[in-house]
Amino acid sequence: MNAAFLLKKFISTFLMPLPLGMLIIALGLWLLYRHRTKAGKRVVLAGLGWLFLFSYDPFANLLLYPIEHRYPALLQPPKDTRYIYVLGGGHHTDATLPITSQVVPESVVRLSEGIRLYHALNGRARLIVSGYKGLNDPTTHAKMEQQLAIALGIPQKDILLVPDAQDTQDEAEAAKVIAGKAPLALVSSAYHMPRAIGWFQQEGLHPFPAPTYHLSSLTHPHYFEIFSANALKKSTIAFHEYLGMLWQKIKGA
Repeated sequence: MNAAFLLKKFISTFLMPLPLGMLIIALGLWLLYRHRTKAGKRVVLAGLGWLFLFSYDPFANLLLYPIEHRYPALLQPPKDTRYIYVLGGGHHTDATLPITSQVVPESVVRLSEGIRLYHALNGRARLIVSGYKGLNDPTTHAKMEQQLAIALGIPQKDILLVPDAQDTQDEAEAAKVIAGKAPLALVSSAYHMPRAIGWFQQEGLHPFPAPTYHLSSLTHPHYFEIFSANALKKSTIAFHEYLGMLWQKIKGA
């Protein structure tokens, strides 16, 4: 794991709605401590308003929806699809738990979508799973995904592993080596799909987008909560993706 990757993760952590809101409030409290009462009150109120805004579900949906719905669902994959690349996510190795509890829910959904596409193609395509060990885990995410796929009925011979990929750019580079010009379906969370497609296109690949794990809606009432941690999570995901797309532009992707 290189230093640049860790630095990128560290910096991006502090550019999310909750840390930024807390920093604004901390600044306001510092101004109050310095007896700059009027300015301090305004800054504290601004910080509270910031947190309320990004915890307001309709606003969070407005941020996330355009990203998630840029690509339609791949309900029926093209018959000539030869590879299904399920992008990596998260896990924690714990032999006392079932594999479904060791892999985070989002990654379970991604893999389930990949398996659905595999069955839709009658087993004519091969699954590609990827992901490194992380900071303090003995098992690569690719290996965990392989174990889950086998547990869900996929033959081991139809699963290819990319165990060293740390991010989507690494996964795109691996896809170019494995699939070449063969038709490829790309499975990831809907919010992540625009960035993923960008990295794959940079490698000269044109995969069929297969977004899943949709979180936002502009029409379904059960998605709407006035203020909630779930809304703050959606805002955070949107922030992360917009920053990621900016980083892609800086890198020329």
